[in-house]
Amino acid sequence: MATKIDLRQSLNIPISENATSTEVFQNQTLRPILKLQNDLYLSLFINYAIRQNADFKSLSTPKKNVMIEQSIQKDNGLKNIFIGMTIGMFTLEELKEYQSDSKVFNKRIITMIIKRIQSQINSSLLL
Repeated sequence: MATKIDLRQSLNIPISENATSTEVFQNQTLRPILKLQNDLYLSLFINYAIRQNADFKSLSTPKKNVMIEQSIQKDNGLKNIFIGMTIGMFTLEELKEYQSDSKVFNKRIITMIIKRIQSQINSSLLL
């Protein structure tokens, strides 16, 4: 049976000898999970955006970027869904690492998801 780690693509991100444990966790755990869950994050946000703003498709790129960032940061329900989707892919050991500084990791998760969604919506014909 495949483990959660087996599902993730190896990103081969070089780890500096000066890297903090937070940076190592981000690069070895968070980034592969975000890549794995990418289609789900994107689909969830597109559905959310259409429900919240019927004319989201007609917004300019800068206005879309602002809406993406503000929606994810300020809508606690949406933010918690994204964080939960990420945490759900942790192993028990990764969960223990996450719990050691969850506030910092949550901020990193949300920042990376915002950037992913912004770049994909702006570089495609999705919306």
